[in-house]
Amino acid sequence: MDLDQLRTFDRIVRDQSFTRAAAHLNITQATASMRIRALEQLLGVQLFVRGRTVTLTDQGMTFLPFARRIIGTAQEGREALRRVERGRVSIGSLRTLVSPLITESLLRFQEKYPAVDVVVREGRQAQIAAMLHEREVEMGILCWPNIDPLVVDLEPLIIMRERVPLVVSPEVAARLSSQPSIDEVLALVPRVIALRWWQADPERAAALVRLAQTSVELPTGPARRLALKGEGLGFFVNSAVEEDVRAGRLVEISPIDFEPLHRDTAMVVRNPAVLERPMLADFIREIAQESARVGEIIDDRLHLFQSSSPAARVASR
Repeated sequence: MDLDQLRTFDRIVRDQSFTRAAAHLNITQATASMRIRALEQLLGVQLFVRGRTVTLTDQGMTFLPFARRIIGTAQEGREALRRVERGRVSIGSLRTLVSPLITESLLRFQEKYPAVDVVVREGRQAQIAAMLHEREVEMGILCWPNIDPLVVDLEPLIIMRERVPLVVSPEVAARLSSQPSIDEVLALVPRVIALRWWQADPERAAALVRLAQTSVELPTGPARRLALKGEGLGFFVNSAVEEDVRAGRLVEISPIDFEPLHRDTAMVVRNPAVLERPMLADFIREIAQESARVGEIIDDRLHLFQSSSPAARVASR
């Protein structure tokens, strides 16, 4: 039994496909199949039911947590060796929060720790959760509460609430009454821009899509350009459109029959013991400072974890 076999097993479970797992691991499907056959022969059991979709057998389901524990332990050991050789911090963040939360934080952090390697990875909710699960990153910034069934052991350090206003172009806003209804707005801009800011769309966001004549789902960049041209309206997290609203390129509207939304995000770790590393704790504090600027801090547990760490207790003596 080797780590390549276990990683292949875990990847197939996640992707429910030998083909997709092989592509993710950058190996051939034949190699993936060979690794699983070797693992099954070693264990003396069949791990997968192979068919149109790949599912775990009862034996495979039983073995899965042990395989992931071995993978996690190996990754922790490798990371520990890397940190001994050279200082390194790694975090994962939702794409929409990399620029508003991490850019300035990183500049201040690097002034204090110029020789430390910093890894910042971005992605969607499930990707960040997977990075934490696989210990590719030490801290993550994702939507909260987390509803990913594969990753349940996350500890929130800071929970931030950010406004998600409904915005349109100035030309559209000028044609609206002082207290428009959502029907009046949709009569002028029938296309709704759907952005996956949440793990699951709030009812009001889903209702807006249902009411519209047409909708389009886009990443942030193209969606923002569509709104700027007056070709669509949508709920944007405030940090994505704050400068546009301030400059008058976009206008926030509040239909009388449609309440504004918010999104909660959290800085999370799998184990608060990572805060015993001063450099990581400092980087997290810098990001927390930016979080307070971008949104409202509705829960701050960072000081609780730091005060309970052995390093903090020694420092307080």
